[in-house]
Amino acid sequence: MLLLPASSDPSFQDPMLAPSTSFPWQRHSHSLTRRQIDIFSAAARFFLMLWRDRGLMQLNADRREYLQRRQAEWITHKILDLGPTFIKIGQALSTRADLLPRPYVEALKQLQDKVPGFDAHEAVQLIEAELGSSVRSLFRDFDPLPIAAASLGQVHKATLHTQEEVVIKVQRPGLETLFNLDLKVLHQLVRFCQTWFAEMRQFDLEAIYNEFVTILYQEINYIQEGKNADRFRENFQDDPRILVPQIHWRYTTTKILTMEYLPGIKVNDRQTLEDCGIDAKAISRLGIYCYLKQLLHDGFFQADPHPGNIAVSQEGHLIFYDFGMMAEVRSIAKEKMIETFFAVLRKDSKILIDTLIDLGLLERTSDMTPIRRMATYVLDKFTEKPLD
Repeated sequence: MLLLPASSDPSFQDPMLAPSTSFPWQRHSHSLTRRQIDIFSAAARFFLMLWRDRGLMQLNADRREYLQRRQAEWITHKILDLGPTFIKIGQALSTRADLLPRPYVEALKQLQDKVPGFDAHEAVQLIEAELGSSVRSLFRDFDPLPIAAASLGQVHKATLHTQEEVVIKVQRPGLETLFNLDLKVLHQLVRFCQTWFAEMRQFDLEAIYNEFVTILYQEINYIQEGKNADRFRENFQDDPRILVPQIHWRYTTTKILTMEYLPGIKVNDRQTLEDCGIDAKAISRLGIYCYLKQLLHDGFFQADPHPGNIAVSQEGHLIFYDFGMMAEVRSIAKEKMIETFFAVLRKDSKILIDTLIDLGLLERTSDMTPIRRMATYVLDKFTEKPLD
């Protein structure tokens, strides 16, 4: 789900988002063969672009950035053409400045909150079919114009007959069928890469694929997302600075999710935050605390923390919107993460490396000396900063 804008306050994000148009995959059905061609050709061009980036290092900075930006724009448009499955992958990559050049990350950020919606009549038909009644009888007011659109659905604002303002998250039509098709092709691509590209074998692509599949199917079950939201809210029930919309279960099914309307400022919109008198540094500290609590105390965390899923209220509180992609930390992993945290504070590179190996983030090699030297260097630089 995306940021829910406030219509009554000009300091909040403008609700005029992407126009309600269809993806190419919605305009005509794709056979398995057609999807194979589309996906494999896009993947080939993507890898070719990344390979060409090595040659761009010889160019001056402005020319290199211009060419990277052109390539990144093509990739972003192609991802939108391919539809929801690949938008989810693009959203994940948009937060990985450690993996991709900056122009790629900047272009992919468009996938966080500039995704086309779908026809409002389809949304109304799905709401009425799922909830078993007409929109007119279900809601006092219903806005057919979506206020936000995301990879898996879009959001409409409404008012219940009890006068409560709500938002209704409606799943895209034909989503599960498309997933079944795309995931077959993705599995073929994973096996092809591991067979023909030796450098890809260092990554467990099969395990990454399996985890992606599990999370993707969880995300299209809105009843599970509602339960996740209730659990997340309960974990922060003693902290009024963390806000989670209430779920209206009477108006919720596996494809329809109705929740409390909580408008907010996009979490990375520093200028608007400052214009509203909100301390951006305080928000950063609150976000760090919030995620440390999720990881180290609750063992239950939001696994998709891009700026489209988190907002800030006018009071400076954090609002979490999307709970489709959640993950749990096993007790032993939680203990190791706590050990890692304190190893960083103590500048203990040996314990740090041992716990990272136990967590599966590093592999033990015959000579760990270079890794220990690098860890010591990083710890020295990192812990020069104030503890807070």
